This record gives sequence, structure tokens and C-alpha cells, in this order.
Amino acid sequence: MKEYILIAEDDNDINQMLKELLEQHGYETVQSYAGTEALLYMQQRQPAAVILDLMLPGKSGEDVLREIREKYPKTGVIVASARDEVQARVSLLRQGADDYVVKPFDTEELLARLEAVLRRREVSPKEGNGIEKGKAGRILEYKDIRILQDDFQVQAGGRELALTKREYLILELLMSNPGKVFTKSNIYESVWNEEFLGEDNAVNVHISNIRQKLAKAHPGESYIRTVWGIGFKMD
Repeated sequence: MKEYILIAEDDNDINQMLKELLEQHGYETVQSYAGTEALLYMQQRQPAAVILDLMLPGKSGEDVLREIREKYPKTGVIVASARDEVQARVSLLRQGADDYVVKPFDTEELLARLEAVLRRREVSPKEGNGIEKGKAGRILEYKDIRILQDDFQVQAGGRELALTKREYLILELLMSNPGKVFTKSNIYESVWNEEFLGEDNAVNVHISNIRQKLAKAHPGESYIRTVWGIGFKMD
């Protein structure tokens, strides 16, 4: 089955270029030119991924991203924007974007990033401490966190959490072996499926996001410990 990609871009030329590029490479696409239109399409059919411009009429790209993360946590989001400041990229990653490309972008790079985002959607269940099997499928448990691996759902304090795919994969990795300290390199190469070059702040950003979401579900509880100079483990 072809992967279904939503293009949310108000520039007609870029939108059409993306449609043609993606369809040439075997994807099914739908085009939207405004934030509200993009969300309407998502209500009708959830895409595997969204290529999201920030400067959209109706609802801004940031507003669309927030709503996607609240309602469609399994959908991948690649932000495509002319804004190339580091702070802008970090801010969008904190808000839940899976990746970020700066316009004008190389089409081969965009395709490679899209493929990586889609690969990360296919979460392979892992053996490890705290796994149980039952009618609900494969479950990872630590304290009051439950990961329903077959459904890609995370619960904490009895509440379901809306995690991005990378946040989900990081938490699943840490919970697969709660006593182990995972280095940033371990986490980055497992989740991003790319070589860790030692300077990327993405792991810290995503760990911070996970902690904030867990804290909202269960204030006062500590789940992830920073092992200074080494990495992270379940607390």
C-alpha cells in the first residue's frame, strides 16, 4: 500500500513540485493550501506524514503542528520553512516536529528525511525487563507508566500521553532495560537511525519534552534520571 502524505503549503509552485516529486517516488498525496484545510483533510483520513509549511493562512503551521500532536500522535511531521535560525528549529522540535528542512531544500534530502520519518513509524517490539504479554498485547511497565506496544500507546498515572514518535521510541528504549544507562549516542543512533556526531542537542530536547509530559500526568514523580557525563536511565 502506498504511504499517504499530506502536503500543507500555500505556495502553488512548491506545493505542486512536492506533489509531483512524491508521486514519482510512489507516494499517494493530498494537497492543502491553508492550515484549516490541512486539518480537515486529516479528519477525513490520517496521513502517514505531513510536510508542513509554517506560513499558512487560516491557521499557522505552529498551530497545525500542535493540533496534529494532540490528535494524531502517530503521524510524522516534517516542517519545511525558510526560517533557518537554530532557535526556530529547536522550538519546532520541542513542539513535536519529527524533522525540519530549510527552504530552498534539496529534493533528495527531503526524500531521505521523509523515508527516515516513515521508518521510525514502524516500531519493532523489543524484549527487555518489565515486558508482559496478554490480551492487550505486548506491554512495557515501569512505575505507573504503561506502553502498549501493539497500539503505540503510552499511559502514565492512568492517563494516555500524546508523545511524538521519537519521544515514544526514546521512552520505549529506556523502559526496555530500566537499569541500564543509555548514552546520547545509544539513543540517537537507535531512534534517529543516523550516526551520532556528538554535538546534536536533539536527544536533550526530546528527553525534556518527555519529562514535561510525564510531569503533567503525575506531578511530583521522577521517571528519567540524568547520569551526568554519560546519559539517561529510568529513575
